[in-house]
Parts: sequence; C-alpha cells; structure tokens
Amino acid sequence: MTLGPLMIDLAGREIDATERELLRHPLVGGVILFTRNFHDRAQLTRLVGEIHGARTPPLLVAVDHEGGRVQRFRTEFSRLPPARRLGQQFDIDARGALQLARRIGWLMAAELRACGIDLSFAPCVDLDYGVSEAIGDRAFHARAEAVAQLAVAYAHGMRDAGMAATAKHFPGHGAVALDSHAALPVDRRELEDLEEDLTPYRRLIDNGLAAIMVAHVQFPAVDDKPASLSSRWIRGVLRESLRFSGAVFADDLSMGAAAAGGDIVARAQAALAAGCDVLPVCNDRAATSRLVSGLKTTPEPVSQLRIVRLRGRESQPWDSLVASSAWHEAQEALARSGSAPVLTLNSGAS
Repeated sequence: MTLGPLMIDLAGREIDATERELLRHPLVGGVILFTRNFHDRAQLTRLVGEIHGARTPPLLVAVDHEGGRVQRFRTEFSRLPPARRLGQQFDIDARGALQLARRIGWLMAAELRACGIDLSFAPCVDLDYGVSEAIGDRAFHARAEAVAQLAVAYAHGMRDAGMAATAKHFPGHGAVALDSHAALPVDRRELEDLEEDLTPYRRLIDNGLAAIMVAHVQFPAVDDKPASLSSRWIRGVLRESLRFSGAVFADDLSMGAAAAGGDIVARAQAALAAGCDVLPVCNDRAATSRLVSGLKTTPEPVSQLRIVRLRGRESQPWDSLVASSAWHEAQEALARSGSAPVLTLNSGAS
C-alpha cells in the first residue's frame, strides 16, 4: 500500500475503531498530533508506535513543536524558547546565536525522535514585519539575512537528530494582519517585492531542505488563488524558479482561509492540482470523512517518493538521549539563553 496525500488527526490519546479504519485508508499518509493526544512520554511513544504499525509502509507522524507558544508537548519535554529569542541573541552575538539555533533544533528533534515522531513543522521562516499576531514571536527576525542564517542552523540541528526540516509559511505570512486560521489574508505586493521573504527559502533549499508548508495567503498581483492552491506559486515559483525538489505541504485545509477554495473536497483537489504532496486536515472529522469518500486521486510516484523520504531516521531511546553529552550541552545552552528548560526526569519512565 502506498502513502496517500491526506494527513489526519486523532480525537484523543488512543486510537478508536473509526480512526483505525481511517488510518488504513489508501488516501491517508500521515497523522498530525496535538496536545489533546498527549498525557506523558510513555503514552505518546505507545501511540506513535501504534500509528506506525497500522500499515506498511508506516504512516508519517508529525506535530507542531516549534517552541514558545507553539509547543504541543511540554510536560517531560524541554521547554523551548520562541524563535524570536534566537533573533535577539543574533543581534548580540551572531556566531553564538547560530550555535544556539543548531543546538535547539537538535534538541527539539532529538526528543521527538526518541518518541518515534517523524516530523516537527519547523522552522517558521516568516519575516517579522510587526503586523501578524499569528506569527509574532514565532519569527526569528525582521531581517531576511538573519532569518536565513538562523533557519539554516536550526535545520542542520534537526538533521543531526534524524529529522527533516519543514520551512513555513511559503511564500510568507509575516506581512499580513489577518490570521489565516480564521480568514483569508491578502498581501498586495508584487512578486519582485517579495524577494526578502523568499531569501530564507533560497538559502534552505541550497542546504537540502526536505519540505515546505505553503500558506493560505492570497497574493493577487501574482495569482488570484491562495498560495496553497496556486500552481503559479507551487509549480512556478517554488519548483521552477527556486528549484525546490522536496515535499510540499498545504497548510491545514480546514482553516478559515482555505474556504476560498470551496468545500473540503474542492480544496483538496485544488491543492493537489497546484502541486501539493501532503494535505493536512485537522479538527474536523466530518471533513476527513468527506475527503476519504469523495476525493478522487492517484498519487504520483515522485510525490510518493518525496513523502517516504520524510520518515525520521534512526534515533536514540530517551534514557540514552538524556544521558548524552549533546543533550546536557543543549540544556546548558538553553539556560544561558535565558530560557531554562522545565523538565522532570523520572528514572522509572520508559
């Protein structure tokens, strides 16, 4: 069985009978986890193992775990700072900030990989224009060069831990005030005026970036469709101009901004036609049911290959990880940055 384009969610901390059937559906290729799916590390590790074991090849398991206000698992995990903290350090000591970014990228990914999770949707490489509440301190910096350098260091840390990086939200969510979770933001700049926003993507792509998440933001000077549903943006700018060969994720298709694409099946069809490989659908079980019964598509072999390549690589068990010098060095770096981790170690935990 191949991995389908849909990435779905789960209602709770265990897989119920209906969800188990959904996980076996050929249109499903992955699961995204939320705080509601987490009790402790042992439970999380069991859940991830059950998801992976539901079929062959194993489904991808992903989570938003950037740090700051977007960190789904907190208890028994290191408390990670928001990206802005790294940008502030960059202004004080650029070299030290890049070392810190690599350590934090590694720490985030290594702890998740120790629980079996394949992907964290990070780093966020939107520029901080000071207008987007949805982005805010999730952005590294206002300057494209600073964002590019920090993002590359962070992605290298993730790679060191066995996890592929996913840069977001292409081509940029930082210059719009509206939150795409609720409504469709519109950025009226011309394509040539977006060069700074694209700079981090160029640098990451040059460094082997594996995945990109595309925003539900409309750029009418480029295309009348949101970027996530736009062949001009995905096949044109991203694939042809930027030469990106990795996996393309749409942002969550159940978000308010995606409604510009029609009902959930129409949105999914539009995103696939535009060039997306993976379609997350979150917090809307009815929409998921409509998709698995109504979406007609045959995954392209090259898209399948991109998805399979996102599987996490070999990782350390948790006890070995927290005993390692690398983990302790990362904790010390966090403490020096002014963001001491909140972590309770239990020798009896798995």
